[in-house]
Amino acid sequence: MQLVVARIGRAHGIKGEVTVEVRTDEPELRLGPGAVLATEPAGTGPLTIETGRVHSGRLLLRFEGVRDRTAAEALRNTLLIAEVDPEELPDDPDEFYDHQLMDLDVVLADGSEIGRITEISHLPSQDLFIVERPDGSEVMIPFVEEIVTEIDLEEQRVVITPPPGLIDEGEAVIASARDAGEDGTAAAGQRKEGDA
Repeated sequence: MQLVVARIGRAHGIKGEVTVEVRTDEPELRLGPGAVLATEPAGTGPLTIETGRVHSGRLLLRFEGVRDRTAAEALRNTLLIAEVDPEELPDDPDEFYDHQLMDLDVVLADGSEIGRITEISHLPSQDLFIVERPDGSEVMIPFVEEIVTEIDLEEQRVVITPPPGLIDEGEAVIASARDAGEDGTAAAGQRKEGDA
């Protein structure tokens, strides 16, 4: 099975190094020296990693045969793809590969069906499950511990406890500093008519 593990960014310096946008939780395993990676577009690869280092918080790689800035810049936006055994699991039991989560049923704690995972979106701040509901609509579920309470690969399901409004917009609670309190008093910091 093939997994996208990085995207090549711009060239760095004049000796063939490139920045990479890492798309794996295991860069030391997938992007280490000697790793041979397929590419998208396929005509660019395969590429063999010669060296890797971190510079100013970014991973820099140099590939065999890429010796100057021009050759490095020609690789820009290329996806790096690793061959992964479908039975292989991440070392951390709380981590999952995308292919393990695809098509899992999403249910509430009481068993109510929400839908099934059709896509996983990796954003800088967090990952999102894109869930297709039975009516064909989609809902985005943040993949955070407070919401995703259980992932059961054997039962092929994900249990969630969503906050009000995440699944059903009619349940949304809108908090505002202008909302009046239950006893009719203004919220803290609010002035009522007639206040000086």
